[in-house]
Amino acid sequence: MAKRTADGEPIIIKKYANRRLYNTDTSSYITLDDLAKMVRENVDFQVLDAKSGDDITHTILTQIIVEEESHGTQMLPVSFLRDLISMYGNSMQSMMPSYLEASMANFRKNREQLQAAFAKGIEANPLAKMAEANFKMMQNAAEAFIPGTRKTGAKDVKPEQTDELAQMREQMAAMQKKLDELSK
Repeated sequence: MAKRTADGEPIIIKKYANRRLYNTDTSSYITLDDLAKMVRENVDFQVLDAKSGDDITHTILTQIIVEEESHGTQMLPVSFLRDLISMYGNSMQSMMPSYLEASMANFRKNREQLQAAFAKGIEANPLAKMAEANFKMMQNAAEAFIPGTRKTGAKDVKPEQTDELAQMREQMAAMQKKLDELSK
């Protein structure tokens, strides 16, 4: 559970016109690096524009990602960024936030199991198990949004015999095509 203030509310960070960030909990100015550290420490905060009072947390978190990516510690592959950008304005855009959240929740859930598996030095590839779980989640999402997308006999194929990534891409393309047809 995320760390919060004594009254259970997220810590309020105010962003001023001069781009300075002020932590109201510690009564001190902080940087984007400090906010990134707070995220890593699971501290719950909300960033508000000091003048308007608008919640700008999303924008600030996006800015932190851009800063991290520009410092040479790139985590997001170019192909993923291109795919993500291509989703804006397309019929799949509304589905992507919940899919990405579910994927990250699944990843967090499996993180401890992955770490234990690597520590034990198992021979099976734990990343393949994660990819399989993500594929199943995407398949279930496709079935929920588009009836009739389930391929017959798909359960009979072993994950080791298929390329999960290629399958996911094909399924995403099919979903995109059907959504585009439905929106016409």
